[in-house]
Amino acid sequence: MKQNGHLPRVVITGIGAVTPLGNTWAETWVNLIAGKSAGERVTHFDPTNFPTQFACSVRDFDSDYYFGHKEAKRLAAVTRYAWAATIQAVEHAGIDLDEQDMDRVGMEMGSAFGGLDILEDQVFILREKGPRRINPTIAPSVLISTTPSYIAIRMGITGPVDSRMTACATGISSLGEAVYRLQRGEVDIMLAGGTDAFQTPLMIASFSRLGAMSTRNDDPETACRPFCNTRDGMILGEGAVVMALETEAHAKERGATILAEIAGYGLTSDAYNLAAPDPSGRGAARAMKLAMERAQIEGEDVDYICAHGTGTRLNDSSETAAIKIALGEAAYDTRVSSIKSMVGHMMGAAGTASAAAIVGAIQDGVIPPTINYHEPDPTCDLNYVPNKAEARHVDVGMCSAFGFGGQNASMVIRRFVE
Repeated sequence: MKQNGHLPRVVITGIGAVTPLGNTWAETWVNLIAGKSAGERVTHFDPTNFPTQFACSVRDFDSDYYFGHKEAKRLAAVTRYAWAATIQAVEHAGIDLDEQDMDRVGMEMGSAFGGLDILEDQVFILREKGPRRINPTIAPSVLISTTPSYIAIRMGITGPVDSRMTACATGISSLGEAVYRLQRGEVDIMLAGGTDAFQTPLMIASFSRLGAMSTRNDDPETACRPFCNTRDGMILGEGAVVMALETEAHAKERGATILAEIAGYGLTSDAYNLAAPDPSGRGAARAMKLAMERAQIEGEDVDYICAHGTGTRLNDSSETAAIKIALGEAAYDTRVSSIKSMVGHMMGAAGTASAAAIVGAIQDGVIPPTINYHEPDPTCDLNYVPNKAEARHVDVGMCSAFGFGGQNASMVIRRFVE
């Protein structure tokens, strides 16, 4: 493998998370390695008449701890989760913001749905009680850009603050755009990631009607089965995952612990369909190849792929095809797994969660499993690390995320070597 000597190297120094498997990244990682499923029946509304009645939900999140009761009530869940994850990432990285030039600190925080929970609730109030009863701050509360803006205001971030929106690919594209800002010399530190909280009646009904959701209501924990021949759809997740990214020089100057390096990023479009991926996998493969080219690696260099792996029939087969195109024969020797089998599809946060899983694999030498894998699918014939984590040395990992409209994002993350 060659090192890219033309641009500043970008490193990961901190990770924060609020997920269905834990309210910190450390807790989430332990549960991922243990193969624990967060699938359970929805409890925040009565799902009895819904085709899908379960999800992977954030549990025991103490909003009052982070905000106080009054402040928490006016903030959308996406913002609450993202603030907590960002605070954790800064603390994990050991960054003292009081010692930073805040003009040189920026944020890329994306979301697929923004404050949908507040919007849906307020529409109900408008219809039932009239316009004088709605929350006067609803407009700024539901904007996707509100989350990074809110965090910037509380932290005093005066560098570039942006909100990516590439559907399910948002988490990776947020990281990728943050890398570009660091490489262009605009900033020294970027706080980047994704957040979503969209388990509303409307969205659960919508995804069910789309035919994308599993309907195994009698057994939510085993419902999501990526790459398995018995798969029947995905499970909705939620949460936020944020990374602290820095230039190598800045991280070393302050004596930071470097967790891994972001070596390459690719973003492409299928130009095929608003809801379905291109079955050939060509667009997704191009995103992978771009990331690999920018990282200056070949297919045989990739030790682990944290896949998009939603558990839908078409996504998993097209992603498998894309991996084969991108890696060639090396695909069959590469470990591939989907953490969505455990945390569900976190939409805007999904790609960042996959990137964090690669960092975990590099740091701890263990690859999280694809749980609920029971029966091979002839169209999905790679090594999906079935059901149990695998101890394995990982130097190079790649994650991918594919969004509605055919948006494909891939990223190469590797062990940091001087």
